[in-house]
Amino acid sequence: MPRKYELMRKETLTPGTTRIAVYAPACAKKAKAGQFVILRVDEEGERIPLTVSSCGEDGSVTVIFQAIGATTMCLEELEVGQCLSDFVGPLGKPTEVEGYEGKRVIVVGGGLGSAIALPVAKALKDAGAKVETVVGFRTKDIVILEDEMRAASDELYVCTDDGSYGFAGFTTVKLEELLKDGPECAMMFAIGPLAMMKFCCRVAAKYGVPATVSMNPIMIDGTGMCGCCRVTVGGKVMFACVDGPDFDGHQVDFDEAISRLTTYKDFEQKAKEAHICNLTGGVRNG
Repeated sequence: MPRKYELMRKETLTPGTTRIAVYAPACAKKAKAGQFVILRVDEEGERIPLTVSSCGEDGSVTVIFQAIGATTMCLEELEVGQCLSDFVGPLGKPTEVEGYEGKRVIVVGGGLGSAIALPVAKALKDAGAKVETVVGFRTKDIVILEDEMRAASDELYVCTDDGSYGFAGFTTVKLEELLKDGPECAMMFAIGPLAMMKFCCRVAAKYGVPATVSMNPIMIDGTGMCGCCRVTVGGKVMFACVDGPDFDGHQVDFDEAISRLTTYKDFEQKAKEAHICNLTGGVRNG
């Protein structure tokens, strides 16, 4: 039997993007689409939130991440059989998927946000919704989860900014095309970079379509204590990690959220520069 928080599987999806399955049976039994976990690689590491991609009957919880910061770079270095120090969840409120039976919904995922869009699309389809999924990437080489997305959707549209694969253009362009020419849409779910979600909501508003967005990109601590995930929704201050991460996209102050997201850029860059890959025999600092 695997040990607590042991890496059961590890897969490179694209260079820099990794999927791992962690043995956490208690979390696997309860986690639902839209929820996240908090993990630490080791006892000296920082706590980071990662959204649950899927759960297995073998007690595994799968998360997908990009090795772009000090902690995710450390996480990338772990191999199957090694264990995380901490793995807590599920946290946050699940995505609301009930009430859409027989109705058309559109799920939009941008970049790594596709890893979060996948369980949402699957949960909606399982609940009886007619799911159209739009995912966007800069180029063909970094497209992830296409087969899984196709299985979780009634229709899948892959977009690339440079036109190297699928629809040539941004997800917002494809979204408008679908809303303009298609039947009535009951809800638009957007999950990805803040700017992408902001403009997806503008398109949805243009056609009178309700919008739900996942504000996980602004989470840091994941418990509401740090206050960094504050987001103004309908004029009220909310916390993405405990009140969300899903909110009414038409009520979110995206400009404020985008501005706050840059607060820790310098700190994270310094931590990343201080990190030396353990595989080279160096020492990690931070």
